This record gives sequence, C-alpha cells and structure tokens, in this order.
Amino acid sequence: MKTLQSIQARTGAALGAPLLATTSQQVDAAATAAAHAFEGWAASTGEIRGNLLRGLASALEADRDGLVSLADEETGLGPVRLNGELDRTAFQLRRFADIAEKGLAFDRLDDPAVAGPPPGGHPAMVRQRVPLGPVAMFSASNFPFAFSVLGGDTASALAAGCPVVIKAHSGHLLLSNRVFGLVRAVLSAQKLPAGLIGFIQGGGTDVGVRLVQHPAMAAGAFTGSTRGGAALQAVANARPRPIPFYGELGSINPVVAMPALLAEKGPELATLMAGSISLGCGQFCTSPGVIVLIKDAASDAFVSYLTTALAAQSPHAMLTPGMRQAFEAGVAHMLAAGAKPLLHEAGKPEAPRPFLAEVDAPNFIAKAELREELFGPSSLIVRAASVREAIEVLSAVGGSLTVTLWGVDAPTADNQALVRAAMAIAGRVLFTGVPTGVAVTAAQQHGGPWPSSTQPMTTSVGDAAMERFLRPVALQDAPAWLLARNGRPC
Repeated sequence: MKTLQSIQARTGAALGAPLLATTSQQVDAAATAAAHAFEGWAASTGEIRGNLLRGLASALEADRDGLVSLADEETGLGPVRLNGELDRTAFQLRRFADIAEKGLAFDRLDDPAVAGPPPGGHPAMVRQRVPLGPVAMFSASNFPFAFSVLGGDTASALAAGCPVVIKAHSGHLLLSNRVFGLVRAVLSAQKLPAGLIGFIQGGGTDVGVRLVQHPAMAAGAFTGSTRGGAALQAVANARPRPIPFYGELGSINPVVAMPALLAEKGPELATLMAGSISLGCGQFCTSPGVIVLIKDAASDAFVSYLTTALAAQSPHAMLTPGMRQAFEAGVAHMLAAGAKPLLHEAGKPEAPRPFLAEVDAPNFIAKAELREELFGPSSLIVRAASVREAIEVLSAVGGSLTVTLWGVDAPTADNQALVRAAMAIAGRVLFTGVPTGVAVTAAQQHGGPWPSSTQPMTTSVGDAAMERFLRPVALQDAPAWLLARNGRPC
C-alpha cells in the first residue's frame, strides 16, 4: 500500500509515522457511504444540522492546544495566527449553525394561483430548494483550519443538507487526521451516520480524481492553484453526468494607488502594503501581487518607501518545501519575462526573502507570464502612463478575487472609470486597507471571474457560500402535506 509522510515545515524533516494513503476501493466506499447518508440528511431539520455544526465547533475548541501545536509543526504559521484561524473556523461553523436553525436552506417563494387563461393566469407555484447531494471537498494548504477538514466548504455544505467527503491536503496530514478523529466522535455522540462526513488522503488519480468521478458525487469544492483546480474541473465536466465544480483558484489582486493619496500618505501606505505582501509569508489567496501606479513623483517616492519597508520584513518558513522551490522558480520566471528587480535577496532554504520588481504597463499587458500568481512574499509594480492605461492593466488581468482602489473618493470621471473596471474583473473591490483578510459575513463575495474562480457568481466565504449546494425546484399545485413541510425536502 502507498504511504504518506508529514513534513515539519521549519526543518523539512519527517514528522510522525508514515500514514496509509486511501485506496481506490476506500474512495468508492466513502462516496457510497455519503450517498447512503444523503437521504436522511437532506430531510433533516435545521435544528439537527445546527447541533452537528455546533458540536464540531466545540470539539475544535476543546482540543485547541493539541491542534494548534500540531498545525504549527506542519505549517510553520505560528501559534498566534493558528489560534486566530481556529477561532474563525469555530465562528464559521456556528454561523452556519445559525443559518441552518433559522431555516434559510428551506426558504421558499409562494406564487398563488391566478384565475384565467395564460399568460396572466397560472397555477399555484412554490419555488424552493433542494440539496445537491454528496460534495467532494478539497482542503487548502494555506489555511489548515478555515479551509480544511472543518472549513467553510464543509460547514456550508452540511448546512445546506449535503454530506461531504473531504480530501486532506498533503501539507498538514497529521492535523487533518486529528481533526477527523474529532469529527467521528461528534457524529457518534449525536447518533449520526459515519458516512455523513467522509475522509480520504493521498495523491494521484486514484484518490482526488476518482472521488470527483464517482457517480455518487453531486458537486466539488476546491481551494488551491489554478492548474489543480482547472484539472479537476475538467474531470467534473467530463463525467457522463457533469457536476458543478466550485473552485477558488489563483489571484493576483491588483492594487491601484492614485498619486494624490500617495503624496499625502506615502510612508504610511508603504508600511501597510509591505505587511500585507509578507503576511503569512505571502501565502494568502488575496495577497497583493500587483501594484499599479501612475507615473508621478509621488509614485516614485512610494516605491522607495515600499522597497525599504519590505526589506525590513522577515517572512517565516513556507508551508512546504515544494512551495518554497516553486516560489524561487516563479521569481526566476518573472525576471526572465522582463521584470526589473527592486528587492531580490537570497533567502534561507525554508524561508524566502521578500521580492519586489517593476515593469511598465505595455509589457505587463503583452506578457501573460507577468500576470501569473507568484505564491509567496512578492509583488510586481506596474507603471502606467495614465488612468486609461491603468484601466487597460486591470482589463489584462481578466479576473481576480479582489481589486483595491486607493484615492478614488471623489466622483470624477477617472475614478468612476476605475471603479467600473475593478467591478468588471473582481468579486470584491476595496477602497481602503489591503486585500489580505476575508471577513465571514453576509455580504462577502470571495470569488471572481476566471482565473480566480470557476464559478464567479458564487462565493466560498460568507453566508452565501451555502447557495452553491442548493438547487431550485418549482412545485406546481403541490399537495397540502408537502407544502406543510415549509420547504424542507421529504
């Protein structure tokens, strides 16, 4: 049987005993168990769903010290960050518990009958929603709690009435197994079927791809690279019965900074930006990978301030040795494409130094390789000759989770054009602050046009994440007993 090995992030040394990879037969068994659990869970009450989600949140908190210690060894993210992320994960679980208990998954639209011939007359119609079915959930590397075993995808799918089969990420295998141990205990204590939340691990087509291909799977949810997400989306589309695949992928998150604001607050904004670029060693899906500046003396000064502030940062170890190698390869790729280095220093084997480069707008627009995500503590300054050229830069990006616009407070024609351009390519547009940090709230939109996500009309963070796993159904002249269920499937 294949084995898997966890790695200590800070040293690259093996951590713990090898783990057995899931076999093809075990993948099939997990998918089949989820299908068996689906009928009962789809018809469950909001109270039952809420109890499970609250129980999972409490289990995480009860094992906080052990979980955070193990996560720190496997990811190197540090106990402060990891404790905060565990808090966020428990918050997400309880927030979706609230949503389930309020019955939002069972919301319906009543359209009473209207007498007379069509088109004015029509029968009684009720539009409600049903859960899609078992979800193949792929954990992310950079958020070992909030986007992993009990992250937002799992919480929102369960709240919608869908079982999940979770594919663990290789970057935190021991943590994933420990969290799944908590899951099994909660399911048992609440007398829920073990197949409601399944778990698999390992690489290759016999695990993740096989799960997406399994006929019991009704949807996929993924957070990771554009290449990996695109490959799984192709698998989902190639099935005899294609299924929706919700991938949150790579993003370069442009920041457009107007000269007037830079002239007023250049040093302050440079410090803020440097912290955002290096936060979490740049391993955030919303890390500011591109900074668009209008050619001006204030912009020149800002670049100087930013270079100095970024040089003072000390990024920690990257999540895995593979990511560390990919970062160096990405830097070399960007330099080969014509980017001029402003800050480029040798780092440690496990921890890189921040990287900053610049290029003019025409070259950025012309060369697709300059628009690829560089996962790590880096950013590329793009010099634009005018607001119109800055808008062309945004258009060339094509799709991004975020765009940040600094200094567009007045309703000028240029500012309105920038806002239009930002809204055309991003799921979230910021007007202050930096894009790192994604609030879990009702109005959040974490997803944007390709290549930032596969389904730009959906979000993987916030209350609306549940909508991905519900499908509308119209009931025409339904019997009273069915209507009495108030939107809860039978």
